[in-house]
Amino acid sequence: MRSSLAPGIWFLRAFSRDSWYRGFILLLTFLIYTCYHMSRKPISIVKSRLHQNCSELIRPLNDTHNPNDTTWCSWAPFDQDNYKELLGAVDNAFLVAYAIGMFISGIFGERLPLRYYLSAGMLLSGLFTSLFGLGYFWDIHVLWYFVLMQIFNGLVQTTGWPSVVTCVGNWFGKGKRGFIMGIWNSHTSVGNILGSLIAGIWVSDHWGLSFVVPGVITAVMGIITFLFLIEYPEDVDCASPQHHDGPEENQNNPEDPGHSPYGHQESSLETATKCSKEPSAQPVAISFFGALLIPGVIEFSLCLLFAKLVSYTFLYWLPLYIFNVAHFSAKDAGDLSTLFDVGGIIGGILAGLISDYTNGRATTCCIMLILAAPMLFLYNRFGQNGIGSSIVMLIICGALVNGPYSLITTAVSADLGTHKSLKGNAKALSTVTAIIDGTGSIGAALGPLLAGLISPTGWNNVFYMLISADVLACLLLCRLVYKEILAWKSSLSKGTGYKEM
Repeated sequence: MRSSLAPGIWFLRAFSRDSWYRGFILLLTFLIYTCYHMSRKPISIVKSRLHQNCSELIRPLNDTHNPNDTTWCSWAPFDQDNYKELLGAVDNAFLVAYAIGMFISGIFGERLPLRYYLSAGMLLSGLFTSLFGLGYFWDIHVLWYFVLMQIFNGLVQTTGWPSVVTCVGNWFGKGKRGFIMGIWNSHTSVGNILGSLIAGIWVSDHWGLSFVVPGVITAVMGIITFLFLIEYPEDVDCASPQHHDGPEENQNNPEDPGHSPYGHQESSLETATKCSKEPSAQPVAISFFGALLIPGVIEFSLCLLFAKLVSYTFLYWLPLYIFNVAHFSAKDAGDLSTLFDVGGIIGGILAGLISDYTNGRATTCCIMLILAAPMLFLYNRFGQNGIGSSIVMLIICGALVNGPYSLITTAVSADLGTHKSLKGNAKALSTVTAIIDGTGSIGAALGPLLAGLISPTGWNNVFYMLISADVLACLLLCRLVYKEILAWKSSLSKGTGYKEM
């Protein structure tokens, strides 16, 4: 009985139980989105196998190709001279479908049980990923089949991001959010690394398994999600986190320069209020245009468009770039490309930690983007001069490129989705997340497409495009950076220093 326990003992037991559930949800959602990204990565590894120079390979006895044909071992229809444009079309089929579906997905995510929504999305994503690989075993050589599988997969993959961010937002308050979500968001890079390593096992022999195996793993994870995901703390009698400020802070003007540029102050992660068991009015889901009016949503969305353009160009084209420029084997190029994602893990954690300490999300992103531009130039010029320089530069580039991307898609999205102006209505979180990531996904679609169109003119031009996008992403945050600087100056003038989160 609760009444028979001393208040201190009851608090410790409740705290331990709540912490256990929060840790479990963090781990489960981490594994969920790791699988989503793992199933996206194989196409970038298999590209170098779909079209390759076959002049040094021994022809089979029953080969019917022209003796002068140097692409006889490539997979039709990617054995043509315009193979880069065809591979770009396959990439773009997924990314355009993903970008379009993301704007709709957040609306569904607010109105459907997340457990069912995520489970169905993972099962279907596993199915379409596997069907792409089965094209190898079924000897399919028509472009429309691979494009169609990518379109379907892009649409169902939109179930993932708004749902996992909403679920984590339901369980965690704002304090230390940047640091926690920086660690949690490493699932993106971990998924890319796993996808690369798994695809690399079969890329040289039976490349279809590079898709089938990640697809099966994703589907199995969908079943685990259906059995174990808990959407709300109240479902298991846990304390719900505090998503908005206390009454004394709410009296302040949210546009006051002495406060955060997004109109809120941070509260402790462990500050929680016990949810009342009495029935109350359910919050109404926010509209699409209502979410756009939240301060900071438009700027961060457009910034993410260009940041994601750079990140996804690396995601889809880095192995082929290493294969062509450094002349590594397909497997070695794929393995080396994972270092970019290793840097992404480091960058995401650093971005979250720094932004928590300074209370400056926009400034943290802007500084990393400023540093990323010259690093991209240096990597293109000197990164292939030796394995040592290539490793170091890939890790640094990954940290600087994926750090802002990670921060915006996690902590910033969660901050804005539980903004003080919403008066505690957490129903907006899924829509805000979908708007930000959906806008970013437009850039994710444009990047690989432009890389496919520009790369025939030289890889230097691809990197110039990436550097330009990086600079534009930085410029779009100027207003928010200015407001954060005003907030710091005001805080220092009052002698309070930075507000520790």
